[in-house]
Amino acid sequence: MDIAAETPIPELLPTLQRLRAAQAASSPSYEQRRDDLKRLRDAFQRRIEEMATTVSADFGSRSRHESMVADGMTVLNEIDHLRRHLKKWMRSQRRMVNWIFQPARAEVRVQPLGVVGVISPWNYPVSLALIPLATAIAAGNHVMVKPSEHTPRTSAFLRDLLAEVFPADRVAVVLGGTDVAAAFAALPLDHLFFTGSTAVGRLVMAAAAANLTPVTLELGGKSPCVIAPGYSLPLAAARIASGKWLNAGQTCIAPDYVMLPETSREDFIVALRANVQARFPAIAGNPDYTRIINDAQYQRLRGYLEEAAAHGAEVIELIPLDRARADAERLIPPTLVIDPTDDIALMREEIFGPILPLKSYRVFDDTITYINAHPRPLALYQFDNDRARVERTLERTVAGGVSINDTVMHYIQDRLPFGGVGLSGMGHYHGRDGFFAMSKLKPVLYQARLSSMALFKPPYRGLADKLVKFLTR
Repeated sequence: MDIAAETPIPELLPTLQRLRAAQAASSPSYEQRRDDLKRLRDAFQRRIEEMATTVSADFGSRSRHESMVADGMTVLNEIDHLRRHLKKWMRSQRRMVNWIFQPARAEVRVQPLGVVGVISPWNYPVSLALIPLATAIAAGNHVMVKPSEHTPRTSAFLRDLLAEVFPADRVAVVLGGTDVAAAFAALPLDHLFFTGSTAVGRLVMAAAAANLTPVTLELGGKSPCVIAPGYSLPLAAARIASGKWLNAGQTCIAPDYVMLPETSREDFIVALRANVQARFPAIAGNPDYTRIINDAQYQRLRGYLEEAAAHGAEVIELIPLDRARADAERLIPPTLVIDPTDDIALMREEIFGPILPLKSYRVFDDTITYINAHPRPLALYQFDNDRARVERTLERTVAGGVSINDTVMHYIQDRLPFGGVGLSGMGHYHGRDGFFAMSKLKPVLYQARLSSMALFKPPYRGLADKLVKFLTR
């Protein structure tokens, strides 16, 4: 598999023009869209083991089971959901006409936008490329995809997979580094879908703005996790561990920090340590524990820990690991940082790794105040059996999505939209919401032979005066 081939930047615009001309010449029918999705599903399912092996090679070592679920199952389920509901979503929607304009009639037609661009990240390099691509195909668009340069083997896998399924004038894969990504974002696409960091999202949006390209930005940020008084600490520990150490914390909706009652902190640490050690009896050489993607990300995380310790925070490795081996294999064990101050990088930036700060509170509503004092998160988690308290949090905070008494699980619900708000993103996708985000809802009015508005014309006297008086009463 050739992982070195980079798409020349001068080829990007001609590729877009080729895809747009093909899409405009023949808008994909319902039958073609379903067939496209089925062929994609079949080809991907045949190569799903190869996918997991390829992703692991890019990470240095990544849990096969996590790849099969997070990058495999999610794609297959999304394609199945799209195919199941496609006919209903494609139908024109009848709309009522304001009474004064009757007997005209109206409808909303669901129309492909044209060519959708997808820039996907490295942390879930397959699902975060193929789910928006499949959604764009379902909506009748042609697609250009730019996978991450940080997972080159997986990007080459995607290129070969999609070339097997789609003709070159329906789906094109663009490979390359940041210069290629910047040129890609600056193309006059009909819609641009980006998943990545907030910092890069700003650059993508600025590049797209020159062409007024509409964007869907799936970003990140610091997703809080709140444990309310009285909630079972072992249960909270188990579910937080599942969401936090999936993919070694390299997940945009992983719990970024935990807020819990001051009196519960030590018991929670005990419960969390026991849970983590049961999952990972060892870190080094464990195929179930994923490495940090590259040295730059590893050094960033190590820098966070060193700064936190220098500022007086207690740093606790839940599973001991020899530092020399950790450095050699880019491994950071599940690590807690106790009551860090807000001025350090660990609490300013999205962590995107297996480090979990714990912050104590005395009064529950202080957690709401704290969350609202910071940028709106991509995800919010609350562990609580008090319905009134949960409702108070839901009413008083704004977040991209919420799971109550669990983490991450709202993401994999086909019928829930997924997307951020503010610095954590804009726009939604998944299922119906993604289909309509990548479609043009075109309003159409069919005027009747006789129209009441024919009475409203210059010279504005007599009947026109009475009509205006009636309409503005």
